[in-house]
Amino acid sequence: MKHLNKIWYLAFFTTAFVVIGCADKNEDPIVTPVENQKAINSCEGCHTSYVTLKAVYTPDPPSTGGGGCGGETPHIEPYDRVYLGGEGYTEFKNGFHGKIECTFCHNGTDGTSDKTVAHSGSFLNKPSHDAAEKCAGCHADVFERTHNSTHEQGWGQKSMVTSRMGLGTGPDKFDLLSDLMKEGYDHNCAKCHGSCGDCHVNRPKATGGGLYQGHNFSKTPDMKDICVGCHVSRGGHAYFGQGAGTSPDVHLSKAGFTCLNCHSMNEVHGDGQYYDQRYKTAQLPSCSDCHQDVATSNLYHNMHANASNPIADLNCNVCHSQEYNNCGSCHIGAEEGARIPSHQGYKIGMNPIPTIKPGIKYATLREAPMAPDSWVEFGTPVLTNFDAFPTYKYATPHNILKRTPRTADANGDLYTTCSAGCHIRNEGGVLINKELYLFESDLQPWEIEANKSTVVDGKLPSSWGL
Repeated sequence: MKHLNKIWYLAFFTTAFVVIGCADKNEDPIVTPVENQKAINSCEGCHTSYVTLKAVYTPDPPSTGGGGCGGETPHIEPYDRVYLGGEGYTEFKNGFHGKIECTFCHNGTDGTSDKTVAHSGSFLNKPSHDAAEKCAGCHADVFERTHNSTHEQGWGQKSMVTSRMGLGTGPDKFDLLSDLMKEGYDHNCAKCHGSCGDCHVNRPKATGGGLYQGHNFSKTPDMKDICVGCHVSRGGHAYFGQGAGTSPDVHLSKAGFTCLNCHSMNEVHGDGQYYDQRYKTAQLPSCSDCHQDVATSNLYHNMHANASNPIADLNCNVCHSQEYNNCGSCHIGAEEGARIPSHQGYKIGMNPIPTIKPGIKYATLREAPMAPDSWVEFGTPVLTNFDAFPTYKYATPHNILKRTPRTADANGDLYTTCSAGCHIRNEGGVLINKELYLFESDLQPWEIEANKSTVVDGKLPSSWGL
């Protein structure tokens, strides 16, 4: 058997959280001969022939830049994205989906070597984009839940855009945007939202797209290659401790948890209901699902986590988060991209969603990069209702530690009082810990009005000496 070099693409953690591991780009990948390979004049015959794919492929259109969350995607050649080969393809052929005729899912025409004819008519590159016809017949229960899910539809992002445009929220509001704004959303925001196949068959679009393992269907998507491929800056970056001076989340380092240990299939697939904000999702996990006895386990918890205490007013992340990555450098805007650069930071502010997260007064906040003119390149000079929501948003960073700078000193010894690591105090005219909180003075000019409800100015205890 002749062995050539094989190209592997692995979504992992750099600034954009993607590393591309390649062999010599002038050499072809390992092409494992397919036993009893069909003639080239067939779907399978063409897609198992690397030479044929390279001869007939259509080059990608020129990049328009930007690229949405995480920046520009890594480039994977069109023929590599659709090649059927390797162990994954063997597993696919031996599984249930591999017994189905290609045209049953993809439509098009089999039995031809003409690419135009093969991909003619109602050909579907991604059958799960028509999941009602192509997936629901076998996966009816999952389809009923996922057709309205946040993963597939991105309702949270869409509702933020429509609200800032003064259209309100609702599954029909996005359709009221201009075609140019929809184009901007598709290019910049929709990269990490997709259908069934985008998690179970393909690489995420954010990491180059195309078949992940030779068309093999993965019932449980790989955490690093698939989940983190999309959940980069706000999930994997924190969970794996990629930020300077941070450590991996304790749920990874001590328990070895994957995403699905906390985020159930019911949450990931959705429950069929429309939610215009992700924290409204009924199936969300809670720290108390596992940590049921912490309310009175120490002084801190008794003060701030015991529901019977009137000042039990913090979310867990206020004390147990490390610095986290604030999104930026990725959203649409003027030539420089996002107006707020991506940066590590940490801020405590007033809970911006008290009706969704009742009982929490102070919460960790993450700075979003949106500005009133962020959509100017897509025909909208100013978002007419920009101040509808804060730009500092409720955050649940995935970087939990028992001992953080709010709970322990530099030696890792727990503080005996909250004031040492968290409360603001005046020592000789110097305000200690003030930098932990979101004040109006921290805001960009266009953020001030939108964040009136989240800044702590005039809302902290008078005993703190501000």
